[in-house]
Amino acid sequence: MPTDFLNLITCLHHGLIVSCQAPVDSPLHEPIVIAAMAQAAVNNSAIAVRIDTPSQITAVRARVKVPIIGLWKQVIVGSDVYITPQFYHAAAVAKAGADIIAIDATTRNRPGDELVIDIIARIHDELSKPVMADVDTIEAAKAAVDAGADIVGTTLYGYTNPTKQLSPPGWELLRQMVEQLDIPAICEGGISSPQMARQALDLGAYAVVVGTAITGIDLQVQAYSSIINSQAIALKNLK
Repeated sequence: MPTDFLNLITCLHHGLIVSCQAPVDSPLHEPIVIAAMAQAAVNNSAIAVRIDTPSQITAVRARVKVPIIGLWKQVIVGSDVYITPQFYHAAAVAKAGADIIAIDATTRNRPGDELVIDIIARIHDELSKPVMADVDTIEAAKAAVDAGADIVGTTLYGYTNPTKQLSPPGWELLRQMVEQLDIPAICEGGISSPQMARQALDLGAYAVVVGTAITGIDLQVQAYSSIINSQAIALKNLK
């Protein structure tokens, strides 16, 4: 691993990475809002941020100096891969100012029949950026390591056909990655409390990514409203 990659990744060790994202149909899905979220996270000791789409990465880059893990979610007909699915998405993310490029590194077919190994090689050679491989299983994690990934994350555990019956956090997947891989394993997905973040680190996670529990206003309000409305209906039916 090049020294500059190693120095960058070392900055993440045992730290909190905040995923500052919002649904596309949310009023929060604006570069200026995402940038404010990111700055607030950094002001309160986040050691890095994870940001979606080039425009938002550009806005965040102007506000923070910590590492940005960048990605670009794209829904493409004929493929279930949506996190930085093709090399040109990675190139746009790098140009926008991301320091680390996150890609879907599951074993699913990619748009244009691109291969994980080729995308990682091009990100290294043409963009000079390290790669975070978002995976769902230990098999995908091992394949990502073989393909040259610099970091691997439990990001897609519970979101693919092989894991759809499972719910994040992927504690067992994290354990397997820590024990069986020789690159940093990051815990991402389903971390909903500081205690759970601590548990991830205790299990050997190199760092922890927290998103919805910190920045997911839309989903958090929906969850609260659902419980409150259900209770109100139940009380009304008792009268």
